Amino acid sequence: MRLFTYILMGFLIVCAVSVSFSKNLLNSILIYMSYSLVMSLIWIILESPDLAITEAAVGAGVTTVLFFVTLKKIQAMVNSDKKEDEDDEQKEK
Repeated sequence: MRLFTYILMGFLIVCAVSVSFSKNLLNSILIYMSYSLVMSLIWIILESPDLAITEAAVGAGVTTVLFFVTLKKIQAMVNSDKKEDEDDEQKEK
């Protein structure tokens, strides 16, 4: 069991570092979600089921959904700005 805990903690470190170096926002969100799920497993191993449920629900659930919604809105704004620029270029011609 101790080896499994060390593997999970190593995975947490890898997730934390890879989120910092990821250039794609979608990948960063998915890595953060996996970080929260692994942290929830560690809370279960530490015999804290209330923290595990909270981490799974808030960290991997609600926060991830909010990040996805925010990313969608940001991409929509970027796409609408590009479309407006293209329309302006068409009008100039």
